[in-house]
Amino acid sequence: MEEVTDPVCEISLEEAKTLNRRHKVGSVVETELKLKNFRRLSAQAAKQVIIQGIREAERTNLARAYENKKEEIISATVYKVDDQTGNLILDVGNGTAVLQKAEQIPGEVHRPGDQIKVYISEVRSGDTRGPIILLSRVHPGFVKRLFELQIPEIADGTVEIKGVSRDAGSRTKIAVWSSDEDVDAIGACIGQGGMRIASILGELSNEKIDIIRYSEVPEEYIAQALSPASVLSVVMDGERSCRVTVAPNQLSLAIGKEGQNAKLAAKLTGYKIDIKA
Repeated sequence: MEEVTDPVCEISLEEAKTLNRRHKVGSVVETELKLKNFRRLSAQAAKQVIIQGIREAERTNLARAYENKKEEIISATVYKVDDQTGNLILDVGNGTAVLQKAEQIPGEVHRPGDQIKVYISEVRSGDTRGPIILLSRVHPGFVKRLFELQIPEIADGTVEIKGVSRDAGSRTKIAVWSSDEDVDAIGACIGQGGMRIASILGELSNEKIDIIRYSEVPEEYIAQALSPASVLSVVMDGERSCRVTVAPNQLSLAIGKEGQNAKLAAKLTGYKIDIKA
């Protein structure tokens, strides 16, 4: 430097030239420090700083790698099952991650060595132990990504997923729409002989899936969302609410067990639904 302001990491040009005449402003001056001149505690401190720097770099790289995979599905191997919490310790290839019990599909049983798919719902910076990677098999995005992986028409954009509502382990409603009149969105998702949907159901432990035809007309969309019940009429009675009429023998089907069908339909469409016979 022309003028030294920090003697710890700066050296004047005049002093630098006494070491090597080739030095100029901006050059880096290297001096060798003999390790034998260090005391034991100083050497240990230096070692810890280096190790900490390496670990910090590893955590940064790991966080960056998973940040790029956020909202994606990855394959993992069950390394260990925590008998007390029910959490799964997963081998994800470049380390381990935890799949919390609450993020596992109800009723599923996994054992060490099992290969499973998990959805990366969130990546946080974490603490000194590394980034916090939140994994899930109950997130609605998990079903959405499975459809994108299994249905070519969705992958190429011909068929679009418009919404997903889910009660993990029990039932999912997914709304699809086709930009090509010659392509049946629902048929594309089911596949010939049900082969495409079968592979998805297998991954979800045979969770029921209602594939709904999306419509930009709210009344039509709501009627479709209440499938498998048949709807007689849908009347909008507010900005985001409606009254739905069904035949008496369709009322329990439209509402569903413990109100599940109506709740999933409301979540899928974004409308408050009042069902009457």
